[in-house]
Amino acid sequence: MGFLKGLFGTKAEPPKRQLNHPRQLQVGDMITLDTDFGLPAQLRGQQFRVEAVNTYEYSRSQHPEWVLKGYSGDTVFLGLEEDDECSLVFSITITRPEVDSLFGLDAFSEIFEEEQKAELQTLAVPERLEQWVGKQYHEVSFAEFGYFHRQDYRGLKPPQDANGACGDAFEAYGLEDDSGERALEVEVYEGGDTEVCVSLYRPLSDIREYWPGS
Repeated sequence: MGFLKGLFGTKAEPPKRQLNHPRQLQVGDMITLDTDFGLPAQLRGQQFRVEAVNTYEYSRSQHPEWVLKGYSGDTVFLGLEEDDECSLVFSITITRPEVDSLFGLDAFSEIFEEEQKAELQTLAVPERLEQWVGKQYHEVSFAEFGYFHRQDYRGLKPPQDANGACGDAFEAYGLEDDSGERALEVEVYEGGDTEVCVSLYRPLSDIREYWPGS
C-alpha cells in the first residue's frame, strides 16, 4: 500500500522561487534588514514588504525602484547603485519644513542655479532624519531629464505615446556628502511639483533574509 501511495500520491509542490538578490524582488516579497547600528532606526532590524516596483527612465538607461512598507507604516524606497560593485540605496521623502530646517530654503534654491555647482551645509537635523543626512553636500548631477513610471519595466522598453514618451517627465538634481555614503535627490516635475529625498548607500549584506511572496 505504501508503494502505491508513493507511486500514485499527490503531485509534488513546484519548487519555490529562488530569491537571493534585490534585483529579483517582486511585489509581495519581503526582506529583513541587519541590526547594524550604522542603519537608521527606520531600517535597523526591520522587515519590509515590496508594495510596488516603479521605473525611472533616462535617455540611455532605466532603473527600478522598489517601494517598501514596514510594520510601522513607514514607506522606504530601495534602489541599486551599480558601479564597480553593487550597493543598496535606501531613500525616504522629506517635507518642505524639513528641507528648511536642514539647509534653509534660500540655500537649497542654489541647487537650481546653473552658473555654479551647489554646496549645502547642514544646519539642524530633525530627530526623524538622524543618520540619514551628512554634514555638507556637493552637487554631482544637474537637471538630468527623465520619466517616472509607476510600473515595473525590467527587461522591457517603457511604452511611448505619439510624442515619443509616456510617464511623468521630471528633471533630477543630485548631491552627495563628502563621504559618498549619503545623497540628496531632488525631482522637479511639470507644473513645479518637487520631491526631495535623502538617501543612504549601503552594502548588499544589509539585507539579511529574503522571503519570496509566491
